[in-house]
Amino acid sequence: MNSSGSSVRKNRARAGVAGVFGGLAAISVLATPVASAQPAPGCSASQVAGTVGSATTAARQYLDAHPGANQAVTAAMSQPRPAAEANLRSYFTANPGEYYDLRGILAPIGDTQRACNVTVLPADLQTAYNTFMAG
Repeated sequence: MNSSGSSVRKNRARAGVAGVFGGLAAISVLATPVASAQPAPGCSASQVAGTVGSATTAARQYLDAHPGANQAVTAAMSQPRPAAEANLRSYFTANPGEYYDLRGILAPIGDTQRACNVTVLPADLQTAYNTFMAG
């Protein structure tokens, strides 16, 4: 894989963070089983809600402790999508450590969705999450 292709994917992924954080801040857990008669171990509604809640709390705490990232994400939440993507791309390209930190904080949401075969994010936020996590 060339570094140009990797950079493009990373930049696209970073642009989705505003939608993810904005949406996580605005929704409660909407764990909807896709198809399962009985939840797998660790996949009860309370456990899924706990995972999403923990990730959301950790992301908020991280942003509180990193004013630059907090400012970039906050601004992006009120911008048109193309401007938000460009601004976040610029911020996270200049601060890749923060991108990887936030990606790690949010990873348990996707892990839980896959392991438990549930959807916890509305479709538009799921798209932003997937883009961000694609790295």
